[in-house]
Amino acid sequence: MADKFFKWTILALAGGLIYGLIETLGRGYTHWTMIILGGICFVSVGLINETACCNFPFPAQMLMGGIIITVLEFITGCIVNIFLKMNIWDYSGEWGNLLGQICPKYFMFWIFISAAAIVLDDLLRKWIFGEEKRGYKLL
Repeated sequence: MADKFFKWTILALAGGLIYGLIETLGRGYTHWTMIILGGICFVSVGLINETACCNFPFPAQMLMGGIIITVLEFITGCIVNIFLKMNIWDYSGEWGNLLGQICPKYFMFWIFISAAAIVLDDLLRKWIFGEEKRGYKLL
Protein backbone atom coordinates (compact mmCIF):
# COMPACT_ATOMS: atom_id res chain seq x y z
CA MET A 1 0.00 0.00 0.00
CA ALA A 2 2.90 2.37 0.74
CA ASP A 3 4.16 1.86 -2.82
CA LYS A 4 0.76 2.85 -4.25
CA PHE A 5 0.58 5.89 -1.97
CA PHE A 6 4.07 6.98 -3.09
CA LYS A 7 3.19 6.45 -6.75
CA TRP A 8 -0.11 8.32 -6.44
CA THR A 9 1.64 11.16 -4.61
CA ILE A 10 4.23 11.54 -7.38
CA LEU A 11 1.51 11.38 -10.07
CA ALA A 12 -0.68 13.86 -8.15
CA LEU A 13 2.21 16.31 -7.84
CA ALA A 14 2.94 16.03 -11.56
CA GLY A 15 -0.72 16.40 -12.51
CA GLY A 16 -1.32 19.26 -10.10
CA LEU A 17 1.70 21.21 -11.27
CA ILE A 18 0.81 20.66 -14.92
CA TYR A 19 -2.77 21.75 -14.28
CA GLY A 20 -1.56 24.83 -12.42
CA LEU A 21 0.66 25.68 -15.40
CA ILE A 22 -2.20 25.19 -17.89
CA GLU A 23 -4.50 27.37 -15.79
CA THR A 24 -1.83 30.06 -15.41
CA LEU A 25 -1.24 30.08 -19.17
CA GLY A 26 -4.99 30.22 -19.87
CA ARG A 27 -6.21 32.54 -17.10
CA GLY A 28 -3.06 34.32 -16.05
CA TYR A 29 -3.09 32.86 -12.52
CA THR A 30 -4.02 29.81 -10.48
CA HIS A 31 -4.84 29.06 -6.85
CA TRP A 32 -3.18 26.48 -4.61
CA THR A 33 -6.49 24.61 -4.26
CA MET A 34 -6.52 24.08 -8.04
CA ILE A 35 -3.13 22.38 -7.87
CA ILE A 36 -4.56 19.96 -5.30
CA LEU A 37 -7.72 19.43 -7.37
CA GLY A 38 -5.64 18.99 -10.53
CA GLY A 39 -3.53 16.33 -8.83
CA ILE A 40 -6.57 14.42 -7.57
CA CYS A 41 -8.18 14.62 -11.01
CA PHE A 42 -4.98 13.44 -12.72
CA VAL A 43 -4.66 10.38 -10.47
CA SER A 44 -8.38 9.61 -10.78
CA VAL A 45 -8.37 9.80 -14.56
CA GLY A 46 -5.19 7.71 -14.72
CA LEU A 47 -6.83 5.02 -12.62
CA ILE A 48 -9.51 4.46 -15.29
CA ASN A 49 -6.99 2.62 -17.44
CA GLU A 50 -5.24 0.99 -14.49
CA THR A 51 -8.21 -0.50 -12.66
CA ALA A 52 -10.80 -1.14 -15.36
CA CYS A 53 -11.96 -4.73 -15.50
CA CYS A 54 -11.75 -4.56 -19.26
CA ASN A 55 -9.85 -2.42 -21.71
CA PHE A 56 -12.23 0.50 -22.30
CA PRO A 57 -12.03 2.18 -25.70
CA PHE A 58 -10.10 5.44 -25.54
CA PRO A 59 -13.17 7.65 -26.27
CA ALA A 60 -15.01 5.96 -23.37
CA GLN A 61 -12.03 6.65 -21.10
CA MET A 62 -12.09 10.29 -22.20
CA LEU A 63 -15.82 10.57 -21.42
CA MET A 64 -15.37 8.89 -18.04
CA GLY A 65 -12.47 11.26 -17.33
CA GLY A 66 -14.64 14.26 -18.19
CA ILE A 67 -17.35 13.02 -15.84
CA ILE A 68 -14.87 12.36 -13.01
CA ILE A 69 -13.27 15.79 -13.35
CA THR A 70 -16.65 17.53 -13.51
CA VAL A 71 -17.88 15.74 -10.38
CA LEU A 72 -14.65 16.57 -8.51
CA GLU A 73 -14.85 20.17 -9.73
CA PHE A 74 -18.44 20.43 -8.48
CA ILE A 75 -17.60 19.02 -5.05
CA THR A 76 -14.53 21.25 -4.76
CA GLY A 77 -16.46 24.29 -5.96
CA CYS A 78 -19.21 23.73 -3.41
CA ILE A 79 -16.58 23.55 -0.67
CA VAL A 80 -14.14 26.31 -1.65
CA ASN A 81 -16.45 28.71 -3.48
CA ILE A 82 -19.79 28.34 -1.75
CA PHE A 83 -19.03 27.08 1.78
CA LEU A 84 -15.61 28.72 2.34
CA LYS A 85 -16.44 31.73 0.11
CA MET A 86 -12.98 31.73 -1.51
CA ASN A 87 -14.49 32.69 -4.90
CA ILE A 88 -11.86 30.93 -6.98
CA TRP A 89 -14.13 30.55 -10.01
CA ASP A 90 -17.68 31.36 -10.97
CA TYR A 91 -19.41 29.87 -14.01
CA SER A 92 -22.75 31.55 -13.29
CA GLY A 93 -22.52 33.43 -16.57
CA GLU A 94 -22.09 30.20 -18.55
CA TRP A 95 -25.01 28.40 -20.17
CA GLY A 96 -26.29 25.37 -18.28
CA ASN A 97 -24.24 26.01 -15.14
CA LEU A 98 -25.04 24.27 -11.87
CA LEU A 99 -24.68 26.62 -8.89
CA GLY A 100 -21.98 28.45 -10.85
CA GLN A 101 -19.54 25.58 -10.20
CA ILE A 102 -19.77 23.46 -13.37
CA CYS A 103 -21.15 23.91 -16.87
CA PRO A 104 -21.37 21.99 -20.17
CA LYS A 105 -18.66 24.13 -21.81
CA TYR A 106 -16.03 23.04 -19.30
CA PHE A 107 -17.34 19.48 -19.20
CA MET A 108 -16.46 19.28 -22.92
CA PHE A 109 -13.06 20.82 -22.18
CA TRP A 110 -12.42 18.20 -19.46
CA ILE A 111 -13.19 15.37 -21.89
CA PHE A 112 -10.35 16.51 -24.15
CA ILE A 113 -8.01 17.29 -21.25
CA SER A 114 -8.67 13.71 -20.08
CA ALA A 115 -7.20 12.38 -23.33
CA ALA A 116 -3.90 14.11 -22.59
CA ALA A 117 -4.04 13.05 -18.92
CA ILE A 118 -4.60 9.37 -19.78
CA VAL A 119 -1.62 9.27 -22.13
CA LEU A 120 0.61 11.33 -19.82
CA ASP A 121 -0.29 9.11 -16.85
CA ASP A 122 0.76 6.04 -18.84
CA LEU A 123 4.00 7.69 -19.97
CA LEU A 124 4.91 8.80 -16.43
CA ARG A 125 4.15 5.33 -15.09
CA LYS A 126 6.50 3.88 -17.70
CA TRP A 127 9.30 6.46 -17.34
CA ILE A 128 9.28 6.82 -13.55
CA PHE A 129 8.03 3.46 -12.31
CA GLY A 130 9.00 1.13 -15.20
CA GLU A 131 5.42 -0.03 -15.76
CA GLU A 132 4.19 -1.41 -19.05
CA LYS A 133 2.70 1.23 -21.31
CA ARG A 134 -0.99 0.57 -21.93
CA GLY A 135 -2.35 0.14 -25.41
CA TYR A 136 -5.37 2.07 -26.59
CA LYS A 137 -8.26 1.02 -28.76
CA LEU A 138 -10.79 3.24 -30.46
CA LEU A 139 -13.76 0.88 -30.27
